[in-house]
Amino acid sequence: MVLVAKVDNALRLSAVDRKATSLGLVIGQPLANARAMLPDIKVVPTNDSADAKLLTQIADWCDRFTPFVAIDGPRRLLLDVTGASHLFGGEQAMLDRIRSSLQAQGFALRGAMAGTAATARAMARYRDGVVIASGDEEQAMRPLPVEALNLDATTTHALRRAGLKTVGQVAARKRSELVARLGASMLAILDEALGHATKPITPRKPPPDYWQEQNFAEPVATDHVIRTTLNSLTVALAKILEQHGQGARHLEAVFFRADGAVRRIAIEMGAPTRDAAMIDRLFREKLDTLADPLDPGFGFDLIRLSAVRIESVVLEAADLDANINAKAEISSLVDRLATRFGGHCILAFQPHNTHIPEEAWVTVPAQHMRPSKLGWKETRKAKEAPRRALRLFSRPEPIDFASAQKFIWRKARRVVAQCEGPERIAMQWWRHEMPQPARDYFRVEDNEGKRYWLYRNDATSQWFLHGVFA
Repeated sequence: MVLVAKVDNALRLSAVDRKATSLGLVIGQPLANARAMLPDIKVVPTNDSADAKLLTQIADWCDRFTPFVAIDGPRRLLLDVTGASHLFGGEQAMLDRIRSSLQAQGFALRGAMAGTAATARAMARYRDGVVIASGDEEQAMRPLPVEALNLDATTTHALRRAGLKTVGQVAARKRSELVARLGASMLAILDEALGHATKPITPRKPPPDYWQEQNFAEPVATDHVIRTTLNSLTVALAKILEQHGQGARHLEAVFFRADGAVRRIAIEMGAPTRDAAMIDRLFREKLDTLADPLDPGFGFDLIRLSAVRIESVVLEAADLDANINAKAEISSLVDRLATRFGGHCILAFQPHNTHIPEEAWVTVPAQHMRPSKLGWKETRKAKEAPRRALRLFSRPEPIDFASAQKFIWRKARRVVAQCEGPERIAMQWWRHEMPQPARDYFRVEDNEGKRYWLYRNDATSQWFLHGVFA
């Protein structure tokens, strides 16, 4: 079986299985040539999006070893395990565990460990399973073919035409000669492969500033153990945040299953906090309201709690007469409601600088609300009746005046007892390409004492009911 992809308007082999390889087929070969050699081959089109999704899932699984995981091309992953290998019994033990675990999940792979990314790529391709100690990169790379440098096809072909078939032969040439013929970028790759220079990887996710994790010798699956572990991680992380004077705004709990699946649960807070009890309560709320329950499968072998976003905690002094807990209680309530129903469902109003009635405020997520520079404008004086409707309709509703003293709204006839107005409100002409008609507003009371806020469209003379006062 072979996978094919269109390259330069021609179908070429992008992957071949072991049997096809043994029969002479190679990656990059035109499909027509492959069919001429083996008419009975099974051809499957390449699915790049599915491949990328699968590689991302494997990268998620690799997060259990280090948060520094980078996607390196369509088929490779780079892991920076500096300072993490001792947690898994050393570098060789860590590499063997990664390889055996992925093979147990049904993947065919090659892997190696070295001091630089370029050396690790080459070793994974030509010396699967080895660990190259720091400082031994040049000795390990010299006997490998020039293809191990992972250069473009034109540069590799030029090196072979010049008789340079191994990395050692390339390294023996003068640096000025290599720069003059192949460019400085090729020399930088060579230096990295030989261990003379290093280039940091770019993780696909920014690593968190603070995190705590718990490894299990045997996978855990009971709900009590999972919640207890999450609580202990919360307490430990809260202590670290307190030591650094920080508070968390966004926390993420990651559950690594023994079969390779990864589940993530995140919570957000409206204000930076390091209160372990509050954080634990929010996680419990989140776990209880999951539409897709947290399925442990064969059990979780690692649980990690990360502070994805942090802010400095500023301690405020309150007056003796102030209600110290009022603000904290409201913030805690907002966080709980947002955790249960979603942050987009819990909204707050903020003033907006406009005189248009329906645009005098904006709604923002209550957790992300910040003090506004604008204040709410008073539209009435003391002991004066409201000048704006207490309940404003999202869309003004049309009404019909049967006579000067009667109008019909929602199929019911209302008799006008008192009327005050007009109050003309012009539209914001600078925000519209076409002129918008002005509105003449009236405060109307019917014979039952109910009060309405009506306006007349200046252009069409049509009447609308925009709100009610009770």
